[in-house]
Amino acid sequence: MERLWEVEHPYYCNEGNYYAPGSEQPVARYRSWADFIAEEGDNEKNLNLLFRWDWRESEDWGHGTAFNGDENYRNGVLLLFWMGQRKGLYRWTKIEVCRADEPAVREWLQERLDHLASLWAPLVPQVPA
Repeated sequence: MERLWEVEHPYYCNEGNYYAPGSEQPVARYRSWADFIAEEGDNEKNLNLLFRWDWRESEDWGHGTAFNGDENYRNGVLLLFWMGQRKGLYRWTKIEVCRADEPAVREWLQERLDHLASLWAPLVPQVPA
């Protein structure tokens, strides 16, 4: 099984909204996965449509640091990219993560993938509710 921090998507997603001035960029930052879940973890999937994620540990991307062997060391950043469908608002979230967070992150992402796939029916197989 490929680990989330090993995935390199074929193209990047800009951490910046072209239409928002620099001081008004729609970004949320969280110091931990638990902080994110407490604040936004159960947000409405249609109003906050997650369309992409990236887990970064490499300094080459300007996020995270090298893994030091401790699964609980927050050396990564999870980037979540959203579309607020009602308002047409593109925003993103930066969450400091550790490798121990992966099972919870994977479960949460799977729910969003299932929702996204349901929007493309009947072109993709139906996902169980």
